[in-house]
Amino acid sequence: MPKPTFDRKSFFDKILTSGKKTLVMGILNITPDSFSDANQYFNDVDKAAARADEMIEEGADIIDIGGESTRPGSRSVSAPEELDRILPVLRAVRKRNQKIIISIDTYKSQVAETTLENGADLVNSLSGFRFDKKLADVVARHMVPIVIYHIRGEPRSMQTGQIKYDNLLKEITDFFKEQMTFGISRGIKKSSFILDPGIGFGKTVEQNLEIIKNFSKLNKLGRPLLVGVSRKSHLGVILKDCLKLDYVPEPGDRLEAGLAETGFAVLAGAKIVRTHDVLPTKKFLAVIDRLR
Repeated sequence: MPKPTFDRKSFFDKILTSGKKTLVMGILNITPDSFSDANQYFNDVDKAAARADEMIEEGADIIDIGGESTRPGSRSVSAPEELDRILPVLRAVRKRNQKIIISIDTYKSQVAETTLENGADLVNSLSGFRFDKKLADVVARHMVPIVIYHIRGEPRSMQTGQIKYDNLLKEITDFFKEQMTFGISRGIKKSSFILDPGIGFGKTVEQNLEIIKNFSKLNKLGRPLLVGVSRKSHLGVILKDCLKLDYVPEPGDRLEAGLAETGFAVLAGAKIVRTHDVLPTKKFLAVIDRLR
Protein backbone atom coordinates (compact mmCIF):
# COMPACT_ATOMS: atom_id res chain seq x y z
CA MET A 1 0.00 0.00 0.00
CA PRO A 2 1.52 3.35 -1.03
CA LYS A 3 2.14 5.71 1.86
CA PRO A 4 -0.07 8.81 1.87
CA THR A 5 1.63 12.19 1.74
CA PHE A 6 -0.45 13.42 4.67
CA ASP A 7 1.35 15.28 7.42
CA ARG A 8 -0.58 15.95 10.63
CA LYS A 9 1.19 19.18 11.50
CA SER A 10 0.69 20.54 7.99
CA PHE A 11 -2.98 19.57 8.13
CA PHE A 12 -3.59 21.51 11.33
CA ASP A 13 -1.48 24.41 10.10
CA LYS A 14 -3.75 24.43 7.05
CA ILE A 15 -6.85 24.58 9.23
CA LEU A 16 -5.56 27.08 11.76
CA THR A 17 -3.78 29.38 9.31
CA SER A 18 -6.23 29.08 6.44
CA GLY A 19 -7.63 32.45 7.40
CA LYS A 20 -10.92 32.89 5.63
CA LYS A 21 -10.81 29.63 3.65
CA THR A 22 -13.18 26.96 4.90
CA LEU A 23 -12.25 23.33 4.26
CA VAL A 24 -14.77 20.92 2.73
CA MET A 25 -15.16 17.27 3.79
CA GLY A 26 -16.96 15.20 1.15
CA ILE A 27 -19.15 12.33 2.37
CA LEU A 28 -18.70 8.85 0.89
CA ASN A 29 -21.06 6.35 2.53
CA ILE A 30 -20.40 2.67 1.80
CA THR A 31 -23.62 1.41 3.36
CA PRO A 32 -26.92 -0.13 2.25
CA ASP A 33 -29.01 1.97 4.64
CA SER A 34 -27.78 5.57 4.89
CA PHE A 35 -30.56 8.15 4.98
CA SER A 36 -29.43 10.03 1.86
CA ASP A 37 -27.39 7.87 -0.51
CA ALA A 38 -28.26 4.38 0.70
CA ASN A 39 -26.87 1.56 -1.44
CA GLN A 40 -25.52 3.98 -4.06
CA TYR A 41 -21.90 2.95 -3.52
CA PHE A 42 -22.39 -0.24 -1.48
CA ASN A 43 -20.59 -3.28 -2.96
CA ASP A 44 -19.30 -1.22 -5.88
CA VAL A 45 -15.68 -0.22 -5.32
CA ASP A 46 -15.20 1.33 -8.75
CA LYS A 47 -18.29 3.48 -8.42
CA ALA A 48 -17.31 4.59 -4.91
CA ALA A 49 -13.76 5.45 -5.97
CA ALA A 50 -15.11 7.35 -8.97
CA ARG A 51 -17.34 9.36 -6.65
CA ALA A 52 -14.29 10.20 -4.54
CA ASP A 53 -12.49 11.33 -7.71
CA GLU A 54 -15.48 13.49 -8.59
CA MET A 55 -15.57 15.16 -5.16
CA ILE A 56 -11.82 15.78 -5.29
CA GLU A 57 -12.21 17.36 -8.73
CA GLU A 58 -15.00 19.53 -7.31
CA GLY A 59 -12.64 20.78 -4.61
CA ALA A 60 -13.03 18.52 -1.58
CA ASP A 61 -10.17 18.90 0.89
CA ILE A 62 -11.06 15.71 2.78
CA ILE A 63 -12.92 12.52 1.81
CA ASP A 64 -14.84 10.99 4.73
CA ILE A 65 -15.50 7.27 4.22
CA GLY A 66 -18.13 5.57 6.37
CA GLY A 67 -19.17 1.93 6.56
CA GLU A 68 -21.92 2.08 9.17
CA SER A 69 -25.07 4.16 8.91
CA THR A 70 -25.76 6.41 11.88
CA ARG A 71 -29.21 7.56 10.75
CA PRO A 72 -31.98 7.41 13.39
CA GLY A 73 -33.01 3.82 14.02
CA SER A 74 -30.02 2.29 12.26
CA ARG A 75 -28.47 -0.92 13.53
CA SER A 76 -24.82 -1.23 14.41
CA VAL A 77 -22.53 -3.54 12.43
CA SER A 78 -19.54 -5.54 13.57
CA ALA A 79 -16.00 -4.28 13.01
CA PRO A 80 -15.24 -7.07 10.47
CA GLU A 81 -18.38 -6.20 8.48
CA GLU A 82 -17.54 -2.50 8.56
CA LEU A 83 -14.00 -3.23 7.36
CA ASP A 84 -15.29 -5.48 4.57
CA ARG A 85 -17.29 -2.52 3.31
CA ILE A 86 -14.69 0.24 3.51
CA LEU A 87 -11.23 -1.31 3.11
CA PRO A 88 -11.47 -1.99 -0.64
CA VAL A 89 -12.77 1.54 -1.21
CA LEU A 90 -10.13 3.11 1.02
CA ARG A 91 -7.36 1.28 -0.82
CA ALA A 92 -8.76 2.26 -4.20
CA VAL A 93 -9.14 5.92 -3.26
CA ARG A 94 -5.67 6.08 -1.75
CA LYS A 95 -4.08 4.37 -4.75
CA ARG A 96 -5.67 6.88 -7.12
CA ASN A 97 -5.18 9.95 -4.93
CA GLN A 98 -1.98 10.20 -2.91
CA LYS A 99 -2.47 13.76 -1.70
CA ILE A 100 -6.10 13.79 -0.62
CA ILE A 101 -6.79 13.63 3.12
CA ILE A 102 -8.91 10.55 3.93
CA SER A 103 -11.06 10.40 7.03
CA ILE A 104 -12.72 7.26 8.37
CA ASP A 105 -16.10 7.73 10.05
CA THR A 106 -15.94 5.12 12.81
CA TYR A 107 -16.01 4.82 16.59
CA LYS A 108 -14.46 1.33 16.62
CA SER A 109 -10.81 0.90 17.59
CA GLN A 110 -10.34 -2.15 15.34
CA VAL A 111 -11.67 -0.32 12.31
CA ALA A 112 -9.56 2.74 13.05
CA GLU A 113 -6.41 0.66 13.54
CA THR A 114 -6.80 -1.26 10.29
CA THR A 115 -7.78 1.72 8.15
CA LEU A 116 -4.99 3.92 9.50
CA GLU A 117 -2.58 1.15 8.52
CA ASN A 118 -4.08 1.16 5.02
CA GLY A 119 -3.86 4.79 4.06
CA ALA A 120 -6.41 6.68 6.18
CA ASP A 121 -5.27 9.94 7.76
CA LEU A 122 -7.71 10.75 10.53
CA VAL A 123 -10.68 9.40 12.47
CA ASN A 124 -14.18 10.90 12.62
CA SER A 125 -15.74 9.38 15.73
CA LEU A 126 -19.37 9.39 16.79
CA SER A 127 -19.47 10.05 20.55
CA GLY A 128 -15.69 10.27 20.79
CA PHE A 129 -14.44 7.40 22.95
CA ARG A 130 -17.68 6.58 24.75
CA PHE A 131 -18.52 3.58 22.57
CA ASP A 132 -14.96 2.20 22.47
CA LYS A 133 -12.36 3.54 24.89
CA LYS A 134 -9.56 1.68 23.08
CA LEU A 135 -10.01 4.08 20.17
CA ALA A 136 -8.06 6.68 22.17
CA ASP A 137 -5.05 4.34 22.31
CA VAL A 138 -5.18 3.83 18.54
CA VAL A 139 -5.35 7.56 17.83
CA ALA A 140 -2.50 8.25 20.25
CA ARG A 141 -0.31 5.50 18.78
CA HIS A 142 -0.80 6.67 15.20
CA MET A 143 -0.57 10.36 16.19
CA VAL A 144 -3.46 11.33 13.90
CA PRO A 145 -6.21 13.95 14.23
CA ILE A 146 -9.63 12.95 15.51
CA VAL A 147 -13.01 14.56 14.99
CA ILE A 148 -15.28 14.03 17.96
CA TYR A 149 -18.97 14.54 17.37
CA HIS A 150 -21.67 14.69 20.00
CA ILE A 151 -24.63 12.36 20.27
CA ARG A 152 -27.29 11.84 22.90
CA GLY A 153 -27.79 8.08 23.27
CA GLU A 154 -27.02 5.91 20.26
CA PRO A 155 -28.26 5.96 16.65
CA ARG A 156 -30.88 3.25 17.18
CA SER A 157 -32.70 5.24 19.86
CA MET A 158 -31.40 8.82 19.69
CA GLN A 159 -34.55 10.31 18.15
CA THR A 160 -37.08 8.37 20.23
CA GLY A 161 -38.96 9.48 23.34
CA GLN A 162 -38.66 12.92 24.86
CA ILE A 163 -35.40 14.61 23.86
CA LYS A 164 -34.68 17.04 26.67
CA TYR A 165 -31.58 18.85 27.84
CA ASP A 166 -31.30 20.96 30.97
CA ASN A 167 -28.72 23.10 29.18
CA LEU A 168 -27.96 21.98 25.62
CA LEU A 169 -24.83 24.02 24.95
CA LYS A 170 -23.37 23.25 28.38
CA GLU A 171 -23.94 19.52 27.95
CA ILE A 172 -22.22 19.54 24.55
CA THR A 173 -19.35 21.63 25.90
CA ASP A 174 -18.95 19.35 28.92
CA PHE A 175 -18.98 16.33 26.60
CA PHE A 176 -16.13 17.79 24.55
CA LYS A 177 -14.11 18.62 27.66
CA GLU A 178 -14.66 15.12 29.04
CA GLN A 179 -13.65 13.40 25.81
CA MET A 180 -10.56 15.55 25.32
CA THR A 181 -9.49 15.00 28.92
CA PHE A 182 -9.83 11.24 28.49
CA GLY A 183 -8.00 11.27 25.16
CA ILE A 184 -5.16 13.35 26.57
CA SER A 185 -4.86 10.91 29.48
CA ARG A 186 -4.26 8.16 26.88
CA GLY A 187 -1.56 10.12 25.09
CA ILE A 188 -3.44 12.17 22.48
CA LYS A 189 -2.23 15.75 22.12
CA LYS A 190 -4.84 18.45 22.60
CA SER A 191 -3.87 19.81 19.19
CA SER A 192 -5.22 16.60 17.61
CA PHE A 193 -8.88 17.32 18.36
CA ILE A 194 -11.53 18.71 16.01
CA LEU A 195 -15.01 19.21 17.47
CA ASP A 196 -18.45 18.71 15.90
CA PRO A 197 -21.63 19.41 17.95
CA GLY A 198 -23.49 16.64 16.13
CA ILE A 199 -26.45 18.33 14.46
CA GLY A 200 -29.28 15.79 14.25
CA PHE A 201 -27.81 13.29 16.68
CA GLY A 202 -30.26 13.11 19.57
CA LYS A 203 -31.65 16.62 19.02
CA THR A 204 -35.00 18.09 18.08
CA VAL A 205 -35.44 20.61 15.27
CA GLU A 206 -35.37 23.48 17.74
CA GLN A 207 -32.32 22.10 19.53
CA ASN A 208 -30.47 21.85 16.21
CA LEU A 209 -31.33 25.49 15.54
CA GLU A 210 -30.20 26.46 19.03
CA ILE A 211 -26.78 24.95 18.33
CA ILE A 212 -26.46 26.78 15.02
CA LYS A 213 -27.57 30.08 16.57
CA ASN A 214 -25.00 29.69 19.36
CA PHE A 215 -22.22 28.09 17.31
CA SER A 216 -19.73 30.84 18.15
CA LYS A 217 -19.83 29.83 21.83
CA LEU A 218 -18.01 26.60 20.95
CA ASN A 219 -14.93 28.62 19.94
CA LYS A 220 -14.04 29.00 23.61
CA LEU A 221 -12.88 25.36 23.57
CA GLY A 222 -9.92 26.45 21.46
CA ARG A 223 -10.15 23.71 18.86
CA PRO A 224 -11.17 23.75 15.17
CA LEU A 225 -14.91 23.28 14.71
CA LEU A 226 -16.67 21.14 12.11
CA VAL A 227 -20.29 21.51 11.04
CA GLY A 228 -22.32 18.85 9.25
CA VAL A 229 -25.97 19.56 8.38
CA SER A 230 -26.02 18.21 4.84
CA ARG A 231 -29.47 16.91 3.78
CA LYS A 232 -30.53 16.21 7.39
CA SER A 233 -34.15 15.58 8.31
CA HIS A 234 -34.69 18.68 10.42
CA LEU A 235 -34.09 20.77 7.28
CA GLY A 236 -36.98 18.99 5.60
CA VAL A 237 -39.21 19.73 8.58
CA ILE A 238 -38.26 23.42 8.50
CA LEU A 239 -38.97 23.64 4.78
CA LYS A 240 -42.33 21.89 5.18
CA ASP A 241 -43.40 24.24 7.97
CA CYS A 242 -42.08 27.50 6.53
CA LEU A 243 -43.21 26.87 2.96
CA LYS A 244 -46.51 25.33 4.11
CA LEU A 245 -45.92 22.16 2.14
CA ASP A 246 -48.04 19.04 2.54
CA TYR A 247 -44.91 16.85 2.42
CA VAL A 248 -41.37 16.81 3.78
CA PRO A 249 -38.83 17.45 1.00
CA GLU A 250 -36.56 14.51 0.24
CA PRO A 251 -32.87 14.66 1.29
CA GLY A 252 -31.75 15.71 -2.18
CA ASP A 253 -34.10 18.69 -2.09
CA ARG A 254 -32.65 20.23 1.08
CA LEU A 255 -29.46 21.77 -0.34
CA GLU A 256 -30.37 25.44 0.00
CA ALA A 257 -31.65 24.93 3.54
CA GLY A 258 -28.43 23.19 4.51
CA LEU A 259 -26.31 25.94 3.00
CA ALA A 260 -28.20 28.52 5.06
CA GLU A 261 -27.26 26.76 8.30
CA THR A 262 -23.75 26.11 7.02
CA GLY A 263 -23.21 29.78 6.26
CA PHE A 264 -24.37 30.78 9.73
CA ALA A 265 -21.98 28.27 11.34
CA VAL A 266 -19.02 29.27 9.16
CA LEU A 267 -19.52 32.94 10.01
CA ALA A 268 -19.58 31.85 13.66
CA GLY A 269 -16.26 29.99 13.43
CA ALA A 270 -16.65 26.59 11.73
CA LYS A 271 -13.42 25.66 9.91
CA ILE A 272 -14.62 22.47 8.20
CA VAL A 273 -17.94 21.70 6.47
CA ARG A 274 -19.01 18.08 5.99
CA THR A 275 -21.30 17.65 2.99
CA HIS A 276 -22.75 15.34 0.34
CA ASP A 277 -22.83 18.23 -2.15
CA VAL A 278 -19.23 19.32 -2.61
CA LEU A 279 -19.42 21.57 -5.66
CA PRO A 280 -22.42 23.70 -4.55
CA THR A 281 -20.86 23.97 -1.10
CA LYS A 282 -17.50 25.08 -2.53
CA LYS A 283 -19.23 27.74 -4.62
CA PHE A 284 -21.24 28.91 -1.62
CA LEU A 285 -18.18 29.07 0.63
CA ALA A 286 -16.15 30.91 -1.99
CA VAL A 287 -18.44 33.89 -1.54
CA ILE A 288 -18.91 33.50 2.22
CA ASP A 289 -15.13 33.34 2.71
CA ARG A 290 -14.58 36.34 0.44
CA LEU A 291 -17.13 38.43 2.35
CA ARG A 292 -15.68 37.74 5.78
